[in-house]
Amino acid sequence: MLCLSGLDPSGGAGIQADIETLAALGCHCAPIITALTVQDSRNVSELVSVDPALIGRQMDAILSDMSVVAVKIGLLGSTAVIEQIASELAKHPDIPVILDPVLKASGGTKLANQQVIEAIRKHLLPLTFLITPNASEALRLCPMPNTSNEECAAYIHSKGTPHLLITGGDSPGDSADVVTNQLFNAGKPTQFYNWPRLADNFHGSGCTLAAAISGFIAKGKPVANAVAEAQQYTHSTLEAAQPLGKGQLIPIRVSPT
Repeated sequence: MLCLSGLDPSGGAGIQADIETLAALGCHCAPIITALTVQDSRNVSELVSVDPALIGRQMDAILSDMSVVAVKIGLLGSTAVIEQIASELAKHPDIPVILDPVLKASGGTKLANQQVIEAIRKHLLPLTFLITPNASEALRLCPMPNTSNEECAAYIHSKGTPHLLITGGDSPGDSADVVTNQLFNAGKPTQFYNWPRLADNFHGSGCTLAAAISGFIAKGKPVANAVAEAQQYTHSTLEAAQPLGKGQLIPIRVSPT
């Protein structure tokens, strides 16, 4: 697995979430840092993008050396980083790309401006196999205002991404007791997944879910199975989450021995 994600010094989200999740699932993570952040378990206060050319050289080195079976993308710090990643991925069209569009920190800080969102639409959606936005991220990716999940899915499918999982944890339409996630597969009926809503707030849940889906896809699972098993795994990490900082709970992705 090749993972391109930001560095979260709290260890709750970003590249550490990818590494821990994939290790728990029996996959090897080849990590490339896309951005450095100043953040804790409460919020992000600073983001610095890594040099795009360096990211490109790292991707070329790994993809030339290892038999990468899937790519997971998380935080993207700039349009230049997106363009560089897309340029490298275009050389390997047979490798499935799982994109977690990290547009806003769980603490509320926006991590992507309109130019970054437009670059994702133009350069990454045509190369993406499966994308995992929450409801608000799906709305930001869709250029039409006040659209439904179904309309967001239709737009993203039209850009070339065949599979879309919209998570409902932040959706005002969800009940107080249930979180509903929706899997849109182009040309197939929508699948609904209902999960009991946990009482706490979590730091890195979206990263964990996207990494788990990537891991199961890398292991050869069909999309629906990968998405279902990844949700089960992620829910278990949230049930085991710990208050390691002064803000949100951090998922425990690797069981203690």
